[in-house]
Amino acid sequence: MLNMNNHQPSFLALAVKTIVVHTVTYFLIGALASTFLNYAERFARPEMACWMRQLADPLIMAGPLLQPIRGLIFALAFYPLREILFGRKNGWLILWWLLVALGILSTFGPAPASVEGIIYTVIPISDQLTGWLEVVPQALLLSVILFYWVNHSEKKWLNWVMGVVFFLLLLMPVAGLLSR
Repeated sequence: MLNMNNHQPSFLALAVKTIVVHTVTYFLIGALASTFLNYAERFARPEMACWMRQLADPLIMAGPLLQPIRGLIFALAFYPLREILFGRKNGWLILWWLLVALGILSTFGPAPASVEGIIYTVIPISDQLTGWLEVVPQALLLSVILFYWVNHSEKKWLNWVMGVVFFLLLLMPVAGLLSR
């Protein structure tokens, strides 16, 4: 089946959109999760503080600035699958399930909230499952927005909105780091 608008995205177009959407959704969902899941308190507990940086750490502040690298890695994985992911009516659902299955539940290492993490780490299961409240919605938003944007590349307003939001979200941590 061909892409819904009868063309496949170039690698560059897919990479830029994936970088932007991943960075924006990462920042927004991460900020919400940090606030509503009280990450400052959770990360300070002994079972978490031994491996999680505290929220005031400069690398945590710089985290959003490094997300374009992850977006590029995602794009490198999505590109060979672009016909399946972006050329079908429910491609967003396939994309979301791939992210959840491979990136959250079935990581090769014992990442928290993965099958391996639940088995091999001493992090309380309740803390691990709480993490799903951040990562599963972020994967869903990444999938839905990227799918829509790739399949509606003619919508120039979307290019502008996503570009401006991306730029502003990258300026925020830069300003925070410079003001330290």
